[in-house]
Amino acid sequence: MALRFSATNPEHPALLLELPWHLPLEEWPEKHLVTLPRGISRHVVRYARAGTDVVAVKELAERPAVREYELLRTLARLGIPAVDPLAVVTGRTGGDGAPLDPMLITRHLNGSLPYRSMFETTMRPTTVHRLMDALAVLLVRLHLAGFAWGDCSLSNTLFRRDAGAYAAYLVDAETGEAHTTLSRGQREYDIDLARVNISGEMLDLEAAGALHPSVDPIAFGTEICRRYEELWKELTRTSVYPAGKYHYIERRVRRLNDLGFDVAEMQIVNSSDGDTITFVPKVVDAGHHQRQLLRLTGLDAEENQARRLLNDLESWMATQEDYAPGDPLGARAEVLAHRWVREVFRPTVRAVPQDLRSSMDPAELYHELLEHRWYLSERAQGDIGLQATVADYVATVLSRPGTEAPPGIGSPSPE
Repeated sequence: MALRFSATNPEHPALLLELPWHLPLEEWPEKHLVTLPRGISRHVVRYARAGTDVVAVKELAERPAVREYELLRTLARLGIPAVDPLAVVTGRTGGDGAPLDPMLITRHLNGSLPYRSMFETTMRPTTVHRLMDALAVLLVRLHLAGFAWGDCSLSNTLFRRDAGAYAAYLVDAETGEAHTTLSRGQREYDIDLARVNISGEMLDLEAAGALHPSVDPIAFGTEICRRYEELWKELTRTSVYPAGKYHYIERRVRRLNDLGFDVAEMQIVNSSDGDTITFVPKVVDAGHHQRQLLRLTGLDAEENQARRLLNDLESWMATQEDYAPGDPLGARAEVLAHRWVREVFRPTVRAVPQDLRSSMDPAELYHELLEHRWYLSERAQGDIGLQATVADYVATVLSRPGTEAPPGIGSPSPE
């Protein structure tokens, strides 16, 4: 049988041709291999060089190889964090003419590490919690897309930190099942498998002396389930609100923030019943919001201020007709961010009399106005616009006798 590459991109087989397909994977020469951390696998898995790329090569039977390849392509189309499938290699024969198992080829995710290897090192408790939250986000996103993993574990999950964001990626989809939607029983079964697998691997690491003593294997597996349920409930509960009541959006964002998650993407869909809102969560590193706000708008703020301003920016962007998340034809986030600064941030700050804001940092002032709008909207049970908010803030907060404007922190005026 002739060697055959099944791939969607014609460039991929050309990069792979120089690899020794006539040998069992366990016998591949070192010159073709790359030493990288690997999790535990029921199959032989190696990392190899293919041109300038590093690929993961897994040896398994043809039917599961083709099935996993198609499942990974499905996840890619759905925008779910998973490794990139490159090809399935079939028709392999050894030097003696005996058939060899096919191979599934995926692209190595640059800068990633298996979750299992992360727990073999000493980590701060805050890092452990972020890793746990990132895994919960991955499970929720899979289930929202109707995908039952069936084998979530520390070995089958990759961790990567990108621009301050913590993200978990699916590696092994062999046992996965794609459905239109998942029932509660399917989700609970998948989560229970994850709990057992994760706690089991951590007990294994503990027995080998590779687990930090502060990490409880059983409690960690249980905590993953709890974080998943919290996030699932917040993301999937009824989210239709009356048109124009945009403070409801802020209420939802605040609840996600209180759970320890941030909003990576927000979508608002108009309908006859009201406006439907959809969130995509993420887990971020300390200082991420400061860096993100500075990059997008040029505004320098403290971390909590920056998060508040970014939430407002994201809410505003989601209402713009030329904003289409994931659509390359939509306006770029940087363009919309500068429009927000020009049309929303600066006019709002300038609406506060100069003598009352002279010593107040613009980012802090805008943050205070957003907080004031939130409380006014909650009290009125309706959205209070920024213009009315500024008027009330000046009258009831800045103009009170004996009230001084908060000291600034040295940032330049937006004017």
